[in-house]
Amino acid sequence: MDQTLLTGNVAAAWGARLAAVDYIPAFPITPQTEIIETLGAWVDTGEMPGRMVTLESEHSMLTAAGAAAATGVRVFSATSSQGLLHAMEMLYTVSGWRAPFVLVNVSRGLSAPITLEADHNDILAARDSGFLQIHCADCQEVLDGVLLAYRLAEDPGVRLPVLVNLDGFYLSFTREPVSLPDPAAVARFLPPFDPGNIRFAASAPESQAVAVLGGSPYSYFRYETHLAAQNALAVYDRVAGEFESLFGRQRQAVEAYRTGDADIVFYMMGSFATKAREAVDRLREAGQKVGLLRPRLLRPFPTDAIAAALDGVQGVAVIDQNLSMGQGGVLHTELAASLYGRPGAPAILTSFIGGLGGREITPEEFYQMVAVTREAVTAGKAPPPRLLYTEAELREIRKLQAVAQVEREETTPLRWSEDSNQGGAGHE
Repeated sequence: MDQTLLTGNVAAAWGARLAAVDYIPAFPITPQTEIIETLGAWVDTGEMPGRMVTLESEHSMLTAAGAAAATGVRVFSATSSQGLLHAMEMLYTVSGWRAPFVLVNVSRGLSAPITLEADHNDILAARDSGFLQIHCADCQEVLDGVLLAYRLAEDPGVRLPVLVNLDGFYLSFTREPVSLPDPAAVARFLPPFDPGNIRFAASAPESQAVAVLGGSPYSYFRYETHLAAQNALAVYDRVAGEFESLFGRQRQAVEAYRTGDADIVFYMMGSFATKAREAVDRLREAGQKVGLLRPRLLRPFPTDAIAAALDGVQGVAVIDQNLSMGQGGVLHTELAASLYGRPGAPAILTSFIGGLGGREITPEEFYQMVAVTREAVTAGKAPPPRLLYTEAELREIRKLQAVAQVEREETTPLRWSEDSNQGGAGHE
C-alpha cells in the first residue's frame, strides 16, 4: 500500500474513487468543498470515470442521489452542517426508498451563532432518518469508512444509505499519513454494485412509486427499515472482518482502548477521541486504571458490544460534542438508555458537554473529568451534566458583553424629547 499525506477531505475523495462510483451529485459548502473539488478535477482529467453533476442545493443533491441509487447506480455525495439540515427532508425520503449510497458529512457547528468549526449537532440531527452512521477519528478511517459504508449500504439484507462523518477542520483540512490500498484489493473487497431488482432501463420503464399509505401499511414499511438497520450490525461485523484480513486494519463497530482492567472509562466519538487516548496514556503512567470506548458505528447502535466493553467498569465519563437543548448530551442519553437494567453495567455515568463549535478540550480537563467521576463513584450519585468551560473563558465572555453594551449605548440614535416643540432638542 502506498502511504501519502492527505487531508480528511481528500481521503474521502479517494474512498469514492477507489469505490469506482458512477455518479456524484454535488453542492459545495465549507468545509466540505475540497471533496467535491478533488473529485471534479479527477473526473475532468479522466483519472476517474463516472458522471459529476452540480445541483442548485443540498435538497436537490440528495434527491438526485437517491433517484440514481434507486436505479442501480453507485452514488457518492458530501455535505456539511447547514447543508445537511437543508437536505433533511430528503434524508428521510431516500432512506424510505431503501436507496443504498454513501454521503460524507463534514461536521460543523450549526447556526446561530455562526461558526466554521466542528461539533456533532449536525450529524446527530440525522440519527433517526434511516441513514446508518459511521464516525471517523482520523484521516485513514475516513478513507476506510467510505469503503466499509458501500459494503454495508449495498448488502441485500440492509439496502440503506450510510453517512460517514468526519470533523470539520480538525480532520477535513489536516494532513495525516494515509495508506492508499491497492485498487485490485479494493475491487476484491468491494465488487461492482449488484442492485438486484432495483435496476431501471429507459427501454423498459417500470414505476417504483407508491401511493399515499394509511397507518397500518406505513407502520409496516417503517418497521421494515428499522429491521434492516438492525441487520446492519451483523453485516458490519462480517464486513469489518473481511476488511481486516485484506488490509490489516481493525475497524470494529466499537473501539476499546485499554479498557480491559479499567475502572473509569471515557466514552466519546470523533477526532477529539484521539485527545482522550493521549489522556488515557498519561493517566495510566500516573497509576490510574482509565480506558477509552469509542463507537465507530452509531447507527445501528451497537448496544451489546458497548455493554460487553463496559461490564464491571465502575464509572463512565461521557463526553458529548453536542447539546440536545433541554436534555443534555445525546451520547449520554443513549448510553444510559442502552445500559439500563443490564447486569454488570456501570453504576455511574457522568455527563460532560465539550468541544462545541470546535472549542478545545485540554488534557487537564480530561484529568478533571476522571476525578469528578471517581468522586461520583464514591458518593454513589452522578452530578448534573456540566459544560466544560473555565473561569478565564467566562471572564473573557463577560468582558466582551461589557464592550458590546458600551458600543450599543454609544451608537444609540438621538430622539426628540417631549418638549422638542419648544425648540429644545435632546435624547432619552
